[in-house]
Amino acid sequence: LIQVHVSGITDTEEERIKEAAAYIAQRNLLASEEGITASKQSTASKQSAVSKQSAVSKHSTASKESVVSKHSAVSKRSTASQESTSSLHQEEAFEKKSRKVAIREKAERLSLTKTLEETEAFHRKLNEDHLLHAPEFVIKPRSHTVWEKENVKLHCSVSGWPEPRVTWYKNQVPINVHANPGKYIIESRYGMHTLEINACNFEDTAQYRASAMNVKGELSAYASVVVKRYKGEFDETRFHAGVSTLPLSFAVTPYGYASKFEIHFDDKFDVSFGREGETMSLGCRVVITPEIKHFQPEIQWYRNGAPVSPSKWVQTHWSGDRATLTFSHLNKEDEGLYTIRVRMGEYYEQYSAYVFVRDADAEIEGAPAAPLDVMCLDANKDYIIISWKQPAVDGGSPILGYFIDKCEVGTDSWSQCNDTPVKFARFPVTGLIEGRSYIFRVRAVNKTGIGLPSRVSEPVAALDPAEKARLKKCVLFTFPHCFSEGIVPGPPTDLSVTEATRSYVVLSWKPPGQRGHEGILYFVEKCDAETENWQRVNTELPVKSPRFALFDLAEGKSYRFRVRCSNSAGVGEPSEATEVTVVGDKLDIPKAPGKIIPSRNTDTSVVVSWEESKDAKELVGYYIESSVVGSGKWEPCNNNPVKGPRFTCHGLATGQSYIFRVRAVNAAGLSEYSQDSEAIEVKAAIAAPSPPYDITCLESCRDSMVLGWKQPDKSGGAEITGYYVNYREVIDGVPGRWREANIKAVSDEAYKISNLKENMVYQFQVAAMNIAGLGVPSAVSACFKIVKCSEVRKTLPSLQWRPPIHSGRTPVTGYFVDLKEASAKDDQWRGLNEAAIKNTYLRVQGLKEGASYVFRVRAINQAGVGKPSDLAGPVVAETRPGTKEVVVNVDDDGVISLNFECDQMTPNSQFNWSKDYVSTEGSPRLDVESKGNKTKMTFKDLGTEDIGIYSCDVTDTDGIASSYLIDEDELKRLLALSQEHKFPIVPVKSELAVEILEKGQVRFWMQAEKLSANTKVTYIFNDKEIFEGPKYKMHVDRNTGIIEMFMEKLQDEDEGTYTFQLQDGKAVGHSTLVLIGDVYKKLQKEAEFQRQEWIRKQGPHFAEYLSWEVTGECNVLLKCKVANIKKETHIVWYKDEREISVDEKHDFKDGICTLLITEFSKKDAGIYEVILKDDRGKDKSRLKLVDEAFKELMTEVCKTIALSATDLKIQSTAEGIRLYSFVTYYLDDLKVNWSHNGTAIKYTDRVKSGVTGEQIWLQINEPTPNDKGKYVMELFDGKTGHQKTVDLSGQEMPMLADRARVLGGLPDVVTIQEGKALNLTCIVWGDPTPEVSWLKNEKPLVTDDHCSVKFEAGKTAYFTISGVSTADSGKYGLVVKNKYGSEISDFTISVFIPEEEARKATEQPQKGNKKSK
Repeated sequence: LIQVHVSGITDTEEERIKEAAAYIAQRNLLASEEGITASKQSTASKQSAVSKQSAVSKHSTASKESVVSKHSAVSKRSTASQESTSSLHQEEAFEKKSRKVAIREKAERLSLTKTLEETEAFHRKLNEDHLLHAPEFVIKPRSHTVWEKENVKLHCSVSGWPEPRVTWYKNQVPINVHANPGKYIIESRYGMHTLEINACNFEDTAQYRASAMNVKGELSAYASVVVKRYKGEFDETRFHAGVSTLPLSFAVTPYGYASKFEIHFDDKFDVSFGREGETMSLGCRVVITPEIKHFQPEIQWYRNGAPVSPSKWVQTHWSGDRATLTFSHLNKEDEGLYTIRVRMGEYYEQYSAYVFVRDADAEIEGAPAAPLDVMCLDANKDYIIISWKQPAVDGGSPILGYFIDKCEVGTDSWSQCNDTPVKFARFPVTGLIEGRSYIFRVRAVNKTGIGLPSRVSEPVAALDPAEKARLKKCVLFTFPHCFSEGIVPGPPTDLSVTEATRSYVVLSWKPPGQRGHEGILYFVEKCDAETENWQRVNTELPVKSPRFALFDLAEGKSYRFRVRCSNSAGVGEPSEATEVTVVGDKLDIPKAPGKIIPSRNTDTSVVVSWEESKDAKELVGYYIESSVVGSGKWEPCNNNPVKGPRFTCHGLATGQSYIFRVRAVNAAGLSEYSQDSEAIEVKAAIAAPSPPYDITCLESCRDSMVLGWKQPDKSGGAEITGYYVNYREVIDGVPGRWREANIKAVSDEAYKISNLKENMVYQFQVAAMNIAGLGVPSAVSACFKIVKCSEVRKTLPSLQWRPPIHSGRTPVTGYFVDLKEASAKDDQWRGLNEAAIKNTYLRVQGLKEGASYVFRVRAINQAGVGKPSDLAGPVVAETRPGTKEVVVNVDDDGVISLNFECDQMTPNSQFNWSKDYVSTEGSPRLDVESKGNKTKMTFKDLGTEDIGIYSCDVTDTDGIASSYLIDEDELKRLLALSQEHKFPIVPVKSELAVEILEKGQVRFWMQAEKLSANTKVTYIFNDKEIFEGPKYKMHVDRNTGIIEMFMEKLQDEDEGTYTFQLQDGKAVGHSTLVLIGDVYKKLQKEAEFQRQEWIRKQGPHFAEYLSWEVTGECNVLLKCKVANIKKETHIVWYKDEREISVDEKHDFKDGICTLLITEFSKKDAGIYEVILKDDRGKDKSRLKLVDEAFKELMTEVCKTIALSATDLKIQSTAEGIRLYSFVTYYLDDLKVNWSHNGTAIKYTDRVKSGVTGEQIWLQINEPTPNDKGKYVMELFDGKTGHQKTVDLSGQEMPMLADRARVLGGLPDVVTIQEGKALNLTCIVWGDPTPEVSWLKNEKPLVTDDHCSVKFEAGKTAYFTISGVSTADSGKYGLVVKNKYGSEISDFTISVFIPEEEARKATEQPQKGNKKSK
């Protein structure tokens, strides 16, 4: 058997289909029974290869036609087995030709593949996510003009998704912040991008560009920066540019001009959280120094240590300085630790962060989450084994199993592979079509429903792996000259059960050695373990590959299996039976993990560790869940199983307490939950404390020393439990070995070390400890003095000290300084300061010249004043002969320096400068130059940081020193003096301002303190000089220092920046006024208004426009004030564009024009206009009295009417009492409300309210004692109420007692027999005596002999009917009336006939009887 390798087949779907077609064609050829000679085999094999190429380029049906052609060629050549040598040469030539054809076809196929890939990439670009959008500048950078040495900032804000990356360019060259440290500062915060240029010079004058870029495109915005220099100044650097300043060359490496690269990550991605189906982008900015344009770094992305390859799910991008990894559709398979590795030559750096992917929202509430990592473990002709990982979230109820779906590649039709859910996370899918490719997905199901499907698997073809491998090679077979008869195949070998679950059993075997020259098929048989009753499993569907999956086996039952081979010659002997196999899951569910231990990590994460499950087989990983203590709700911490016994749970709430649990997972399922961990509060992890510092000696004696120190700045997140002290001897400057001073930790920041050697120098170290362990030891201690005197003068020595290291439990808040004469007793100490001072130095005053003094210092804190320091002195208060002081100097260039000279120096003497008695050596703000007996300290840039006492000590002398105080006032003086010397300026009295003149002219002006005859003024507009002409008029008054520029009118193009520059010899000055935006528009509008006003006032015009007022008579007066009028001037009034006829002619004597509107009401609403006109022009004024303006006027009118109301008066009427008030006139808009004793009156027929003309009244008919009390009339004008009151009580209401009344005597109803006489009597009261009248049926009663009435003594009224008849029946009334009121007493008379009544009584029972029938 000879094998010749032709080419590898690519792993695309198109190639898999072609591969399957070629395989079927070759298999059919091998299964044929035609005789082929050995010599013809070679040619047949070559033609088979050619046919295979044809099959690949066309279709599987073409392959079958190729097979037929091969069979025909073989049969024709079988008779020519003994040809001459020339025929063999022809065959070799044919073989070479076939190779050329194969190579050409392969090249064409590669070209076609490349075209397909380019087309696919083009379509991917067309189908980008609709959420992405290109960059867009919300705020563009603005141009700036600045003075030299000033700082400038350019700002811009950009929108877009993904978030655009902003790069700054100077004159189209990218700005490198590392090339010029401190020159440029580039920041990006909350979408605002900033470029800051420090200490601008002429080189910074350029065009700057902000370039925003993302995957959707690039957009730029431009701004210019102009750096200006004060006149008369030159650039010194220009005079030192003789030597080339080009950068030096580095050693050339394969990756550019550098021998070493430094790689930094900026704007790094952090721990990220996403959800299934969302998009996500991870990225960071990569800074490589030095930057080499022609060499790009190698960017590599990893997930959990495995390289990430671009696919339809994930894409990578490198923009030149930013690396991005984009997920177009997140799945739980994407969860993991992502690492970016940047390699540049031999150097690389990497950065990692975790990505968490949460489950998508379930379509059915309570359904389980989607499985993940669907893979094809084993692919054969008959079946494909699918595996997956179980989800972490089961939806609240256990998962019952999984459904597997398949879809043939090239179609969109999904079909379910299993009818009942399977619990095992592996399943063999059968019923596949040989040679075709499939993709698979899995769905979980619980009692609530079916969850979302998983991500689809990679495509896989239904082919035998052995046959698939053979397809990739061209095979040359050697057969005998003629085929023998068919041979019955032998039994298969190595039969075994490779996998057994409760749902299926998978068998695997090797083909038999004796199989003939044709293909073979397999039959699988089974039998119960306790019997020999063998049953064939696949009777109707023979197996083509040496693997088979059996379903529908009884769970828990024992079986044995065997396999037979068959071909056209017959069925062979069975293989050896397998061992007894029990149907069930051989793989056990893992046991629950143990010992869950959480530990602090950060303020949003916790590290969880556990003991791995014991005896776990095929372990996939672990799921971790967290729960807030007391909530009872568990949330998954990971959705992709993690391997190993440790995991960091992110996204936790700071300060909350959590508990955790873990469970293991393998193909058999998820284990039980572990026991809950102990609760842990989420906060930063505990670490060992930082070193203590500032070790000092608090006290020392012969053999002991008390040390003090300050506690560490960082406690490591836990309380410091103690300190350990080490010490060592120092002999002649050489330190010895360290020794432990204490075995047991000390809790205070002080410790006494005993058993030391007298007169020995020691050094010390201190280390702090907490529950995390022992921290790093402190720096080695040093020796120093506590108190020191310097700058001794006649009455002003300077005293300095160092603060105590052991400050007690609270910080030191100040110091007290004491002194006494050296010969005085201890009880004569006196304090120099009444209040504690915070400085560690003091200048002592009030000393006696020539006296000797000693000093001491005491520290104070919240607990009180501590012990005094050692004594300093004695010091004699005297000024030594020849003592000199520090002198300040400002030279012509504005440089400020302190100078000191000493005449008593020795050869070893040196000048030591200090600030606030701390050495200035190495200070970046100062330069010190000493030469001979003189020294000078120069300030580089004097500022507030330099305020303090500057001292100069001369060493190796008798304490010669001097100091100079720079306080805030001195700082201001020196800076002003430096500015005057360095940049002399023309003093400005008033800055540039603008004002509008009467005719709308614009005047720009400023005033200088003084202008000489040589002063030159330059006028600048928008950085361009302007000159006097038709548009601009300039004027300079050198006597007053006023500089002016006039403009007749402001146009739109005049918006900008105006500057007046002054130059008077070396002195310069300037003043700038910015007129842009709303400020300019307001000024322009004001100028135009003044111009129009001036034009208007040339003719008759209104000095005061039309307005209104309400007169005391409640009328409305419209008025205006006019000016510049003459006799011919006319005035015309209009309302709603209709002229108003005015009776009187205006005389304009007082300049006031009026229009009176009486009894103003709604009908008078409208737009009023008055026009002035004559031959010089006209002017008009309008007044709108509609809507709100009319309401306001009506409110004022109503208010005036309400104020005109008279006091309430009482009037007695015939009906009762009337309360009333008069107003000027009444409007319906004026609301009237009456109240009685604080309660609104309810109007009835007895109590009424109304308006008659100008009278507003309240009528009370037939008043009663209940009507007494306080009455209030409120007039509401629309805003406020106006009240009038009257009191109806006591003597103010006598009429209630004297009004006419009927006291009694009349009944309500009188029933009388016809013919009888009726006599009624009643008592009447009233003062004066009331008038009495009678009514019958509400009409006056006519009296006669039949009916008579009589009124006697003003008190008694009589009513008599002599013979009552039915005509007398009716309603009667007695009316009494006097001036205080009236009253009616009603009664009814009913007359009956006895006979009529008896008749009616007899009729009533008869009617009742009739109804009962």
